[in-house]
Amino acid sequence: QVQLVESGGGLVQPGGSLRLSCAASGRIFSLNIMGWYRQAPGKERELVADITSGGSSNYADSVKGRFTISRDNTKKMVYLQMNSLKPEDTAVYYCNADIMAYYGGRYTFYWGQGTQVTVSS
Repeated sequence: QVQLVESGGGLVQPGGSLRLSCAASGRIFSLNIMGWYRQAPGKERELVADITSGGSSNYADSVKGRFTISRDNTKKMVYLQMNSLKPEDTAVYYCNADIMAYYGGRYTFYWGQGTQVTVSS
């Protein structure tokens, strides 16, 4: 089975930094676009950033200039470097990936379990 496992969340003060990691594992034949979403209390889940297999990325306006998404196709991992964190960045962050499993024939979106990021003094 394909699985996404996230790590790196935690508690940080405003202005601090965190680096989230997401590892894809299982019988993966091909890994397409990958991204990070977040859901704050009382709000809908929103796209934070995503990145194509070729390395092209895009970001939500609220995180541009502060967050950086990257990936390692060999390791099948995606990262989110978060700098200059603000209290409004507090949310559960979810890894997402479009994956084709062996013999699957088509891509399917998978989600990680989520990791809590709390920005507070």
